[in-house]
Amino acid sequence: MNLLERFRLDGQVAIITGASKGIGEAIARGLAQAGAKVVVSSRKQEAVEEVADALRQEGLEATGIAAHNGDAVQLQLLVDKTLETYGRIDIIVNNAATNPAFGPVVNTEDSAFDKIMEVNLKGMFMLGKIAYPELKKNKGRVINISSIAGIRPDPRTGIYSVSKAAAISMTQVMARDWGRDGIRVNAICPGLVKTKMSEALWKNEGIYNMVLQNIPLHRMAEPEEMAGLALFLASEASSYCTGASFVADGGMII
Repeated sequence: MNLLERFRLDGQVAIITGASKGIGEAIARGLAQAGAKVVVSSRKQEAVEEVADALRQEGLEATGIAAHNGDAVQLQLLVDKTLETYGRIDIIVNNAATNPAFGPVVNTEDSAFDKIMEVNLKGMFMLGKIAYPELKKNKGRVINISSIAGIRPDPRTGIYSVSKAAAISMTQVMARDWGRDGIRVNAICPGLVKTKMSEALWKNEGIYNMVLQNIPLHRMAEPEEMAGLALFLASEASSYCTGASFVADGGMII
């Protein structure tokens, strides 16, 4: 097979959580451009339908299905509706995440801890478990969006960093458990990306300038810069990659 053809996803179906904006939306667009039928998922139907409609206007195949990433019943419906619409599931991108608490761990409320872990970690566990039969049938791929905060904790995002470190461990556990089924599981660890979630960092000029001093490329990433890596991991171009965490941070953790 031609190398470029190995990046194609024609006929495959991908679910992307947290896809109503930012990195998730960029990945959904990228996978659709490679030929996948994408299911855009997030909490609000209006938001996911808006993204799906925009993709359809670009000549891509997309459907919006709302689901709360911390709710097992809604995730089951997400899988069921995807199968009703497209008949199969080949790719899961666990991108949905939240971070309601900035600052030291000692200042983090118990409720914030629970919410972060529910969405950022338990959600990918539940969706992977629910979709497992389809993933096994199709030798599927799972991409978990972690963060460089999961490799080197950030003092401003304590429990979020914990959840992203756990996401890396979850990736390794899934990869080991499911490797014999032909399912590949990898993680992407972005650095500072211009998204709504990271606004508290890049909208504060003082913090932003301080962070830039630690990035060799001396800029933050745009969400679209994560899509190429996601396509690589979703496609046969990465056929011997599993259990790995791929960093895309402009050199920040060097």
